Amino acid sequence: MQFTLQLPMLGFESVTHMELQKIDDIFMRLESIGDGPSFTLINPYALREYSFDIPISLQAAMQITETSNLLIYAIIILNTSIEKSTINFVAPLIFNTDNQRMAQVILDNRADFSIAEPISTYLKNPSND
Repeated sequence: MQFTLQLPMLGFESVTHMELQKIDDIFMRLESIGDGPSFTLINPYALREYSFDIPISLQAAMQITETSNLLIYAIIILNTSIEKSTINFVAPLIFNTDNQRMAQVILDNRADFSIAEPISTYLKNPSND
């Protein structure tokens, strides 16, 4: 599914259109249309309790209503060892699937979220089962 960015992504201000592709129930792939970045995304709700308020201005730009179908994903930086991969919980991506609009929101003043949180925090240790 293709999406139009309503606000520039940090560091990728020239990217305006991206395509979201499902990998599985937890992971997605986000690729810019044309030249630009691609990202692996993870469903943050599959890992932890995760909630935040979407700013009113962003709700307006994305035409979000109480009945909008939204997807929320976090960027994961994959490492050769999955345990060393990190997740950015501070800058989630919001996708409105009703109108194919997307944006990145920056969550200020959230001590409970990290910009590079190790995924190992959420992996089950088989020796503890």
